[in-house]
Amino acid sequence: MSFQLRREEILDGDALKSMLEESPARAAQAILMAAREDVLDAQALLGQILLDGQGIAQDQPLAVRWFDIAARRGHLMARNMLGRCHEHGWGCALDVAVAARHYRIAAEAGLDWAMYNYANLLATGRGVAEDQLQALSLYHHAAQLGHAKSMNLLGRYLEEGRVCPADPAAARDWYRRSAEGGDFRGQFSFAAVLTEEGHIDDALVWLRKALAGGNLNFLRVASEALSASADPRVRVLVAEYQQRTRALSQGSMDQ
Repeated sequence: MSFQLRREEILDGDALKSMLEESPARAAQAILMAAREDVLDAQALLGQILLDGQGIAQDQPLAVRWFDIAARRGHLMARNMLGRCHEHGWGCALDVAVAARHYRIAAEAGLDWAMYNYANLLATGRGVAEDQLQALSLYHHAAQLGHAKSMNLLGRYLEEGRVCPADPAAARDWYRRSAEGGDFRGQFSFAAVLTEEGHIDDALVWLRKALAGGNLNFLRVASEALSASADPRVRVLVAEYQQRTRALSQGSMDQ
């Protein structure tokens, strides 16, 4: 594939994805050029690749600047990413209250990721007053929009009957949808339900999917949960989870 630094390519999400996968450095040049020409999506994407160091030298403070430029022009994901930066202190001062304001703005404008992130703060009382009902409402709204991580958390509220009537059947359905949507926590949750139902072979399939996609913190907690399983076929996976945890731990140390 040849890469032409044409403005119209920047507006094509599939073209951008192909460019970033095949030649990140050339894609970064094209994105930078379009961002300087005031292409809104390119400005938001430039912030992302600067944050990640994908095809361009990592520069988190500069990423924050580009996210801010795009957010002021109405780009909702850029607004959400400003929230992420302030929540975690990426390239700016860590300020969860500021993060909450950015999430709220993007959530109220309809962005599912912002709904999820704002709901997480409301559920834990970080940067805002704890409000489980509002958190549940946001998870529900985002889940209805197809947000897989929100589906899993909605399922948890329904399973536990937290600030809503317990509904195991609805919880199971949301866990299934989250799992099928690719969320590793949803896959683990659905596997837990399948295990309780005695569908161990199906549960093992989802547990291995969660293993492949899970991050370090998840794998550590999941290993402990698996070790407590009453079914020996499930406990066998503990070794695989621990092996993957060690590999990810080593990788983070090498970076």
